[in-house]
Amino acid sequence: MRIFHVLLMTVLLLFAPAMARAQGAFGGGAPHIAAELTAESAVPRPGEGQASGTTIAFSMTPEPGWHGYWENPGDAGLGMTVKWTLPKGVAIGPLRYPVPETLLISGLMNHVYEGPYGVLAKLTVAPDVPKGTKLPIRVRADWLACTDKVCVPEGAELALDLMAGDGSVLPGSRAQFDGWRSHLPRPLGSEAAYAMADGRLRLSIPFPAAASARDVHLFALADGLIRYAAPQSVTRQGDRLLIETEAGQGMKSGPVQAVLRTGDHVGFLLTARPGAVAAVRPATFQTVLLALVGALVGGLLLNIMPCVFPILGLKAMKLARAGGDEHVVRREALAYSLGIILTCLALGGLLLGLRAAGAAVGWAFQLQDPRIILLLLLLVTAITLNLAGLFELSAFGGGDRLADKGGASGAFWTGALVAFVATPCTGPFMGAAMGAALVLPLGAALAIFAGLGLGLALPFLALAYIPPLRTRLPRPGAWMGRLQKILAIPMALTALGLLWLLGQQRGVMAIMLGVAAALILGAGLWWLGRRQRHGRRGGLAMICAALILFAGAAILLPAHAPAAAASAHGVPFDEARLASLRAAKKPVFLYFTADWCLTCKANEAAAIDREETRAAFKRAGVTVMVGDWTNADPAITRFLEGQGRSGVPLYLWYAPGREAQTLPQLLTPATLTALVP
Repeated sequence: MRIFHVLLMTVLLLFAPAMARAQGAFGGGAPHIAAELTAESAVPRPGEGQASGTTIAFSMTPEPGWHGYWENPGDAGLGMTVKWTLPKGVAIGPLRYPVPETLLISGLMNHVYEGPYGVLAKLTVAPDVPKGTKLPIRVRADWLACTDKVCVPEGAELALDLMAGDGSVLPGSRAQFDGWRSHLPRPLGSEAAYAMADGRLRLSIPFPAAASARDVHLFALADGLIRYAAPQSVTRQGDRLLIETEAGQGMKSGPVQAVLRTGDHVGFLLTARPGAVAAVRPATFQTVLLALVGALVGGLLLNIMPCVFPILGLKAMKLARAGGDEHVVRREALAYSLGIILTCLALGGLLLGLRAAGAAVGWAFQLQDPRIILLLLLLVTAITLNLAGLFELSAFGGGDRLADKGGASGAFWTGALVAFVATPCTGPFMGAAMGAALVLPLGAALAIFAGLGLGLALPFLALAYIPPLRTRLPRPGAWMGRLQKILAIPMALTALGLLWLLGQQRGVMAIMLGVAAALILGAGLWWLGRRQRHGRRGGLAMICAALILFAGAAILLPAHAPAAAASAHGVPFDEARLASLRAAKKPVFLYFTADWCLTCKANEAAAIDREETRAAFKRAGVTVMVGDWTNADPAITRFLEGQGRSGVPLYLWYAPGREAQTLPQLLTPATLTALVP
């Protein structure tokens, strides 16, 4: 079957030009991939080099169910071929393709685009071309349009009429081309290493552990490096990504280039050279045992954290009220523990699934979502008001219902809530244990998450199954009410911590929204408490109202945090502000960085974020400006291209009244302090 597909594709490719000409000549219907040639500026400026010339694009729009191909199409397919007809003084650079998608059909791997995409190129105009000169651009483009069952060679004669001018760009064109540029692979900056042995390729790629990577896939730019359809195993080891797959055939030793996909149409262009690549070492029994013990101890110590201890204290008071009914006590203890352990397993399983998909997340990953922070804030607020005596909630207090038929169910959900609420807290030993769980096999990793839950539930289990411990508990009395109100204090502090975290993620407006939601919830719980004191119900209505309150507040949360005026390292990059500082003859140190750039982070730690550097810059009145290219900011992309760079790091020094001085890519404190008198 594979041979048949390859032969069929070969025949199609051989006859593609003739079929495309016939289609154009006889008007054989609209193409399945519509193509348009467009320019970012209709008036390109003469004399600009490849770094800052006008960008042009083939805007490609496949019909639903059809797809086009990347420059290396994979096992089958055909990238776009072009033949330019250009006026004198005009040159066009190589085509630049966006990060592709994978499509496996009948065992053949295709590198494709299933939605609209843009193929870019740089257009430059010679300096001796007078402004006002008409620049007719003509091109014959041919491509292959396919579904999962049929392929059709297509092509078009495309035209673009420009005029030499000042290089101005309309806002709409800028936004459109910025969108296309954001999907181009970014240069990784650091070289990778690869090794081949026994028909397998192992590739080691420098990539910081904190940088996000999901849906990882390696696209080779040339044949022979890998077998395209073979599965790719991806492992993160510290600041490196290790990819192992089946090697291709016929590749010569030497440097190779590839595109590493790390997200939806997001990726990096990398160069790899032959070198030593360490194999992934399997975990030993001792490693798993140490991590399991660490998780158990970490979970045990988590009970004294402010977000957990108050609930544990209430559960202990319930046991004190329960007396000697061992069956009821142990049943509730088991249900409580089961709720904790299953919640820890669910959170751990979700964490491992996200990590397997390439996301750079760790324990308490859910706290990265401000909606979860808001939910926790409302839950902790409710628990705080319950402890303060504003209303009754039998799952947390009110031991009079311990022996009820629903006692075990209430204990289970109390345990689940304890595990969920515990995520904002981090106890000793947890860091190492959770870190180990992320690199261990699935079974061992889940055992560690279960161990964390068991440690969290252990004090309550001990009180339930060791009667002498329970007899040492103080006898029920008025002190319980006072203690319950005291326990409201650490829960209130936890709520304040969550409110601060919400503000860190979404700004002051989110804090105001969180305070408003907590106050409204508090008013509702006060109403519920009044009804309870008069023997009336209202719990179900309050739950529905709380859910509506949470949903409304979550919708109203700001989509993004407002940009800070300055960071700990410097002011955010702004081209207008840079021009203003230079016009005022102020010294400026401008550097471009990204979370995934190891060289950038090394320079920041070794030279930029040093006390002697900060002191020297402060003494000389230097403005430090930071361009964070982690998410491929279009403004930064344009600025880098204008400097003749396609990636980071880039370090620029603007002395008063002078043009930029490009600094070396490896910095020392002496390099930076020597810039100022």
